Amino acid sequence: MKLFGPNPSKPTRTRAENEARTDGNGEHPSRSHRLTLGLSRAEDLALMLASSRAATMVEVADLLAGMYIYDWDRLSRYWRNGDQENIEGYLRLICRISPQRWHFWIQLHYNQWHTEEGRRKWRSLERFQKEQPPVKFLRQSTALTAILKEAEKIAPSHDTVDGRKIPILTSECVLLCIARDPESEISRKLAATGMDLAALARDALFPKHSPLD
Repeated sequence: MKLFGPNPSKPTRTRAENEARTDGNGEHPSRSHRLTLGLSRAEDLALMLASSRAATMVEVADLLAGMYIYDWDRLSRYWRNGDQENIEGYLRLICRISPQRWHFWIQLHYNQWHTEEGRRKWRSLERFQKEQPPVKFLRQSTALTAILKEAEKIAPSHDTVDGRKIPILTSECVLLCIARDPESEISRKLAATGMDLAALARDALFPKHSPLD
């Protein structure tokens, strides 16, 4: 299945109010980073994907799937010489998603941008997610937390929140950290897809535009 055309109106700015996660006492932990809007949406998808397979936590593969589904038109440049259908097959295996569920999530995302019916379904999913009690929100796995911490170290852009400068994480930064992780089987599988790691590193570390633009 081939993916759809470029998203016509996807912003690249950060969310003004990024959804806060609470700890066990209902308190909001101090944020150590901000996410671009695209990465924040991918994180929402990752949570939905993990929940749909009754997982106990959100894994690196869930976030990778979320980035692929939401941000493919942005990230596809790093597979410039690859066959899209083969790349999709690799990523589906990496993310441990059946073809049927993969098609469902992609179709849902596509419809969310292009049809009123899809927008209604997406809003229903978001309402369902928000209506769940706090215990339903899944924690990040140790591996995913480590990836995001590494992305914080290399992020070239920062924002000021409550008087503190914190890094702004982009899809490129996070994807680069996933691809560079020497201990990760996902990293080795990504390399097998023909990813242009040099181009990804250039754009992640030396972006032409601010993520707040």
